[in-house]
Parts: sequence; structure tokens; C-alpha cells
Amino acid sequence: MSVTIQNLEAAFAGESMAHIKYMYFARLCRALGDETTARVFEETAAQEVMHAFGHLDLLYPQQDMSVARCLQMAIEGETYEYTEMYPSFRHAAMEERQHEAVAEIDSQITESKEHANRFRATLDKAAKRFAALARVEEKHARHYQQTLDAVQAA
Repeated sequence: MSVTIQNLEAAFAGESMAHIKYMYFARLCRALGDETTARVFEETAAQEVMHAFGHLDLLYPQQDMSVARCLQMAIEGETYEYTEMYPSFRHAAMEERQHEAVAEIDSQITESKEHANRFRATLDKAAKRFAALARVEEKHARHYQQTLDAVQAA
């Protein structure tokens, strides 16, 4: 993998993290009664997410993507989370007796499985829809070809 791709992935991660962190800080500031600072954090968070989208445009150019590819990538990501990432985090939290973290991680494992299953179901439905559309389009194409053949024969 090129250094530029690695840098774009790191920048995307950083911008994404900044977006979420600033939204969290806005929530805290608002709860503490400082609406002005909360809005500053929210405005900055909106800019950070736009930076992240810019990086994604370079990492996953629209012309290289499809609905199926997006869903497959999401399935892979969620599956990694519940099969590898969170279980290793859980193990470390258990060893450190961080029971609140274990509970949070268990929740994330469950949700990541649900997300992967939802994306899988969506991909399956999309595949069926695309197959049905292809059959309809094939029928129309045959009809148009027959009409064209008849016109040319006349």
C-alpha cells in the first residue's frame, strides 16, 4: 500500500475522530450551560466531517464503487469488529478488570453482529432486485430488437 494511501487513511481516521470528539465536547459544554462554546464545537465538527469526506473521495472514488461494493465493505468492517477487534479489546479489559469497558465492548460486539447481518440482508435484497431488473431489461431489449428487425425488414 502506498504511503499516500496510508496517510489518507490516517487523516480520515483523525478527522472522523475529531468530528465525534467535538460533538461530544459540544454536548458536555451544553450540559455545563455554555451554549456558545457548544456551537463552536459543533461548527468545527461539521468542518471535520467534510475533511473526512474529502479523504474518502480519494480513497474510494465514486467511479470505482457500487452499491454491492459499499455493502460488502461494510459487512467486512462490521465482521472484523465482532470477530477480531472487539474480542481482543474485551480480553485486555478482562485482564485489567475493567468491568465497565467489558460491558461496553460486549454491547459493541452484539451491535456489530446486528449491523453486519443488516448489511448482508440488504445486499441479498439488492442482488434480488438487480436480478429482477436485469430480466425486465433483457425482455425490453429483445422487444426493441424484434421491432428494429421488423422495421429493417420492411
